[in-house]
Amino acid sequence: MAEFFLELLSEEIPARMQAQAAQELERLLAPVFADLQVEGTQSFYGPRRIAIAARVAAQKPGMALEERGPRDSAPEQALSGFLRKHGATREELVAESGYYVLRRNLAAVPAAALLLEALPAVLQKFSWPKSMRWGASGTFTWVRPLRRIICLLDGAVIPFTLGPVTAGNETEGHRIHGPGPFAVSSAPVWEEKLREHRVIVNQDERRRKIAEGLAATAATRGLSIAPDDALLDEVTGLVEWPVPLIGQIDSHFMDLPPEVRELSMRINQKYFALRHKDGKPAPYFAFIANLEAEDGGAAIIAGNERVLRARLADARHFWDLDLKVPLNELLPKLEKITFHAKIGTQWERAERISSLAQEIAECLGADGYEAAQAAWAGRLAKADLVTGMVGEFPELQGIMGGYYAEHSYRGWDGRIVGPAIRTHYQPKGPSDDVPTGVIAMSVALADKLDMLREFFRIGEKPTGSGDPYALRRCALGIIRIILENGENGLRLNLKPLMNGNETLFDFIIERLRVKLRGEGKRFDILDAVLAAGSDDDLVRLMKRVDTLSAMLGTEDGKNLVAGYKRAANILKIENAKDGPHSADYVAGPLPDREEQEFRDGLEFVLRETVPAFEAENYPQAIAGLAKLRSLVDAFFEKVTVNAPEPELRRNRLRLLARFVGAVHQVADFSKIEG
Repeated sequence: MAEFFLELLSEEIPARMQAQAAQELERLLAPVFADLQVEGTQSFYGPRRIAIAARVAAQKPGMALEERGPRDSAPEQALSGFLRKHGATREELVAESGYYVLRRNLAAVPAAALLLEALPAVLQKFSWPKSMRWGASGTFTWVRPLRRIICLLDGAVIPFTLGPVTAGNETEGHRIHGPGPFAVSSAPVWEEKLREHRVIVNQDERRRKIAEGLAATAATRGLSIAPDDALLDEVTGLVEWPVPLIGQIDSHFMDLPPEVRELSMRINQKYFALRHKDGKPAPYFAFIANLEAEDGGAAIIAGNERVLRARLADARHFWDLDLKVPLNELLPKLEKITFHAKIGTQWERAERISSLAQEIAECLGADGYEAAQAAWAGRLAKADLVTGMVGEFPELQGIMGGYYAEHSYRGWDGRIVGPAIRTHYQPKGPSDDVPTGVIAMSVALADKLDMLREFFRIGEKPTGSGDPYALRRCALGIIRIILENGENGLRLNLKPLMNGNETLFDFIIERLRVKLRGEGKRFDILDAVLAAGSDDDLVRLMKRVDTLSAMLGTEDGKNLVAGYKRAANILKIENAKDGPHSADYVAGPLPDREEQEFRDGLEFVLRETVPAFEAENYPQAIAGLAKLRSLVDAFFEKVTVNAPEPELRRNRLRLLARFVGAVHQVADFSKIEG
């Protein structure tokens, strides 16, 4: 195997595009690599370069080509097109079975020749989210001006041309610490020489070095870095030779909400927030420089402190200005903001959320005072949309409303309403926490239910992969809030809150199926439980699903399902003849011992199962059903259901119907797969 190496060096590539570019390069080269039996592919990406290294075969093996062409009666144009496509002549064709056939033996192609021919066309197809044109021709596009290309096969240059650049064996190091070109002969040499020229090309190593450097630097002050994987990924794409530094935040900015201070640092300056040992914000920030300064970074730190001071001064201005107006006095401004042309204004939405939050709080057992506070929180939840701070930092909507509610006492308790407003958008993603506490849960559920109710009302439902209003996320948020708070006693019937829209409930159940599938759980059991009744309490529903899942993992459970399906199939056939066989079976002695034991066991289980089921003691109810396993097996083994005596046959079919009905109180086992 030969070593193939390709580097594309350009001006700075936006950090958000680098990983995707490396994947795109692998995708484009895959068809070429397929002819060369590629092994050990490794990609690199960073601020100024993407690269790929792999082991490839020395040549593309020869092969016999046989291609059927047009019919021998086809017009001349069709035949000429076929010949052009394959670079063949008429003399190479033979006529067989009414068609022209091209047969030729293709010689092996050296890897260097194959790559030289294929790479320009392949790389011309490189797709960037945004690109630019430059150069004499003005036709070549790349994310930023392309400066150098290295293309090597076992150290030998493959000199293809891409736009204004011809591939060679030279690259460049750090702009300050290692300027100027230098030659390389392989991927390992390239990586080592760039390290000597102050460039760490491996993105995973660079990320690890940044994380460890930040942690070590913070530890010198007894501090820790606030976790922020997204920022860490972004900074990894901004620097080639990371140097961690720490700056100080002026003390008079520390009374700003930490979210304001830290968002300004993260979004505008790519700074990391620091924490004291007790988790409280520290008056410091960490950042990564892209060079080792002779003064140890003192000038760089001072410059960044000045920039941050100006940024936080702007935030201070918005904070002080917003606090001058109580949050409820901003509500009339929401009348001028259209939420959706067919749904109405943000003010109308706020009123709906308020009413719904109060209703949900009452359903959750809140007293009159708590329900009133939920109504206030719902009404004020969107008021911060018209504040200066949220205008500057839209990411802080809800969070700022919570702080402003805590500072304004106008009929609500800021200690209760503030946290409820602050968390009402949660959960925003799969790793986000859900709101807890009756009022916070009520407002968050009201916000999401209102979105779903209104968009379903006007017919704006998600279709296929399109979900412009994030309604699937709303439904999943409702599911998570209910289920994750179910352990703390949250119980809520959803259908009364949906204005009679059964389609909306089905939509939420479908998202629950998707959630279960994503967690590797059996969603067919959910369907089985749903088919047994119209339960709209998700906590109770999932308790039944979990208990039934556990039972189906046992031999008793599996055999009980098999017995149920056999009984259901017999009833289906016989009911079509002279059914239904739903009347009570005849009491008293029965001719077969197994039938008698099955009947008595079924009656005993029903006396245990029904009360346990109604008391939501699902383990006991399902365990009772599982006891029927051996009785069902014996019944089907020893007893002929379709007995020749009509009355005996009817009685046994009624017994099976009673058994199926008992099982249906837990789940419709016909929905269970396998």
